[in-house]
Amino acid sequence: MSDPKSPFDAMLAQVQQMAKAFNHSFEGFSPAELEKLWPTMPKEWMEMAFGNAIHKDGLDAKTRLFLTLAGLTCQGAQAEPQIRMTVRHALEAGATKQEIAEVIGQMSVFAGLPAVTRAAELARQVTNETEEDDPS
Repeated sequence: MSDPKSPFDAMLAQVQQMAKAFNHSFEGFSPAELEKLWPTMPKEWMEMAFGNAIHKDGLDAKTRLFLTLAGLTCQGAQAEPQIRMTVRHALEAGATKQEIAEVIGQMSVFAGLPAVTRAAELARQVTNETEEDDPS
């Protein structure tokens, strides 16, 4: 084998080269930073996009995000950017830290304590960042 890189290192290098070819500002692109590019949607937009505009008695955005958070936790809390994004959106939709903690804690029976602990750590990171951004 002439190239000592692992297939994963080679794949990531190729992705970085492709990103740079599309736009030179992506030269230092980091997939871990990608979630920062996705804005937090306003609650009203989430409710419109996720169904309340079609069915006025359907689930509200906060409930839908709680279900999403529960599912992500049950997957073993491996989708870290998705969990952080879901927590940010849940806060925007009116969820409290207590409600988010309860959703994650409820999943301990299904997901196990390691997954719940990791999801709780990720949720805490987001709520701490949110408090730093808005000290009111």
